[in-house]
Amino acid sequence: MTTAWPLAVGAATGVGSMPGEDPRETARAVLGELPVLPFLAELPGRGAGADLTGRATALLADLYVDLQPSGWRITPRPSRDGQRAKDLLSRDLDALEDSGVLPPALKVQCSGPWTLAATIELHRGDRLLADHGAVADLAASLAEGLRLHLADLRRRLPGTVLLLQLDEPALPGVLAAQIPTASGFGRLRAPDRQVARDRLSEVLAVTDHTVVHCCAPSPPTSLLVDAGASALSFDATLLSPRDDDDLGSAVEQGCRLLLGLVPSTDTELGDLDSWLEPAKRLWQRLGFDAEQLPAIVVPTPTCGLAGASPAYAVAALGACVEMARRLGEAPE
Repeated sequence: MTTAWPLAVGAATGVGSMPGEDPRETARAVLGELPVLPFLAELPGRGAGADLTGRATALLADLYVDLQPSGWRITPRPSRDGQRAKDLLSRDLDALEDSGVLPPALKVQCSGPWTLAATIELHRGDRLLADHGAVADLAASLAEGLRLHLADLRRRLPGTVLLLQLDEPALPGVLAAQIPTASGFGRLRAPDRQVARDRLSEVLAVTDHTVVHCCAPSPPTSLLVDAGASALSFDATLLSPRDDDDLGSAVEQGCRLLLGLVPSTDTELGDLDSWLEPAKRLWQRLGFDAEQLPAIVVPTPTCGLAGASPAYAVAALGACVEMARRLGEAPE
């Protein structure tokens, strides 16, 4: 976290996924609603290859996958399923570029190495997480693929600052040895904390500005900070006072907080001030000056918006922008 945070006060963004199947329509909506920090949306409604894991497999360098009834699996050669994932990503990138908009910043999402290792299967059938040597190969492949991906985006969007978000919803389960074996009768051994940090750090090191998103309760905040994340993305409604010490330390070390505040499925939003309360209560518990809040907190939905209606998804992003504006108002 040695580089300056690239965003001005008042940024808002989404977590990653959106409803629908049209990348051009989605790009227009996201760019229109989020002028400061739009994101390259995932559209899992298009099916296999467009989901979180499929998007990440499209970015792996020199590792190939295919889709089995049990899920994505490492394979010794390229497959039709793997090519479909690459094609879907290419369409998303073309839609973003063809919009003609050059945003000041853009957030790009990808599954992190530990969630990917807990999801993808080895060629012989168990989770890749079962083989820690294979996890090391996966992290290296993902890092190289993301370097190429970000370089491609820089060519397509000259002058746009890129933020890389790694999605790690499975990381708490990995660290607690809660990921089941292929048989379902056992649990896979948890990695050493140092190894967990190093694999994550290797992928985060591909660029200067990084975010790690974890929508699970009690996220491993200190490990994410030690791994080099410059921002943390959490569901604010799931945070509790027992998370405060690590969050306070993260802010003191320069981390920004992307806080999930707006419901991610269709809800009557009503008065937005009530949805801001988790952020304000957290800030009061942490004991920082109220004037610092808008410089540190970026409002987001609580999770991806793939399960929302298209109209609500757009409204939720607009609500996040309005909440960012209200955070920037003079404290009471």
